[in-house]
Amino acid sequence: MTDIKSRISGIVGDNDVVLFMKGTPLFPQCGFSSRAVAILDHCGVAYESVDVVQDQEIRSGIKEYSDWPTIPQLYVKGEFLGGSDIMMEMFEAGELQQTMDEKGVAKAS
Repeated sequence: MTDIKSRISGIVGDNDVVLFMKGTPLFPQCGFSSRAVAILDHCGVAYESVDVVQDQEIRSGIKEYSDWPTIPQLYVKGEFLGGSDIMMEMFEAGELQQTMDEKGVAKAS
């Protein structure tokens, strides 16, 4: 498990915003991942995505890494924010965009 934790730590540390999801932003493979992508796209931020369907080690490892049982999972500047429900609540309250702005997240180009 240490190797996978190191891999996940590297991904989270190397990217300002990372979405661990099922599928890709162009082809999400579940409704929750689709909603997470739509929220991030609406916020207009640059983000990296990791398709957990393609990597079973990451799929199981990310749940242990965050101590969160579901996917998608969003990390901003190394901090775990939550899944699609929390993203939606934060987005609707204006908190997600505020968090992105406060943390200096780059806009999508």
